[in-house]
Amino acid sequence: MTGRFLFTSESVTEGHPDKICDQISDTILDALLTADPRSRVAAEVVVNTGLVLITGEITSKAHVNFVELARKKIAEIGYTHAENGFSANSCTVLLAIDEQSPDIAQGVNEAMEKREGLDDDAALEAIGAGDQGLMFGFACNETPELMPMPIALSHRIARQLAVVRKDGTLPYLRPDGKTQVTIVYENGVPVAIDTILVSTQHTAAIDGVTDEKEVQAQIKADLWQKVILPVFAEAKVFPDQDTRFLVNPTGKFVVGGPQGDSGLTGRKIIVDTYGGYSRHGGGAFSGKDPTKVDRSAAYACRYAAKNIVAAGLATKCELQISYAIGVARPTSLHIDTFGTGKVSDETLLRLVKDHFDLRPAAIIKNFNLQKLPGERGGRFYQDVAAYGHLGRTDLDLPWEKTDKVDLLQKSV
Repeated sequence: MTGRFLFTSESVTEGHPDKICDQISDTILDALLTADPRSRVAAEVVVNTGLVLITGEITSKAHVNFVELARKKIAEIGYTHAENGFSANSCTVLLAIDEQSPDIAQGVNEAMEKREGLDDDAALEAIGAGDQGLMFGFACNETPELMPMPIALSHRIARQLAVVRKDGTLPYLRPDGKTQVTIVYENGVPVAIDTILVSTQHTAAIDGVTDEKEVQAQIKADLWQKVILPVFAEAKVFPDQDTRFLVNPTGKFVVGGPQGDSGLTGRKIIVDTYGGYSRHGGGAFSGKDPTKVDRSAAYACRYAAKNIVAAGLATKCELQISYAIGVARPTSLHIDTFGTGKVSDETLLRLVKDHFDLRPAAIIKNFNLQKLPGERGGRFYQDVAAYGHLGRTDLDLPWEKTDKVDLLQKSV
């Protein structure tokens, strides 16, 4: 895009009601895959005041305590006191779980290509896509992690809110919160910060002070010093005298979490991906095992797009893929570099087809998505369920590696 324009993305903290649900769903997935790597999981969670409902379709040989997993995750997030209106120890946890449909299972267990003898590559045709659908992957050179700047900064602010809450720097903060950053672009390049918005749950009083205006003034000053300045210390652009800094614009944010709003798994798909900067196929990630291409193929597309940008073959790259349920090979593949490619999009499409195997079984194998890394103690999916699945510099994620850069450069 040319000219001057604004673009905004948001993030939410781990205590946001929807993110509580995402994290519980992925905690269940982690536990099931750790005990049985072939588990088929579609775990959905709903939270409201004092209530957690775990539902969905699960087929597994593993035996796990879903109630205990949910309570532990809620406590880890920070809901440990009834005064928050939601507590790990006192909330009711209900279960309503079925097995995966056998009609779906037969297409996932054995891809159409294998069933009809269309391909001899039996090992990688052993799994068909768990559903039809389309997915996108994206990368750009606006940040070191090759993510759009608005979502990258929104996530960093949200993570820093959790840090200062948990380490006691700002003990009056509570788990729920949202962040939002508006970036000024000139000819497609970020040049300034227009607006920073932070809405964070807090206690009604701070150090005995109960006056709402004084409380909000204290929160705003503290957030600037302890959250905003550390986050922007290494950013390419910085707040200046023209940057608006908004904190709790309603005047206060005491009632939050599931007491303030209900939550549902999969309701923050834009937060989970590119903040609206790139297109989205509509499928959520959390609670889904890797045979669900909504998740695994979106990771694979990010991997391909990121390697293309890291190789210097484009400054922006978006990859779209689509699947038919029960079929291993993608039904379509499309690349758009928005005029920034050093080679043609057709050439990049050929490189992707040559060097990235996008069949579900290959993605699972290459990223090791079923046998979870032991060094993280069975934690894998739950760690990406908050603060973004993509562009995470704090986690060693296989789809964030740029290990195909040399190969792509030599293949042009």
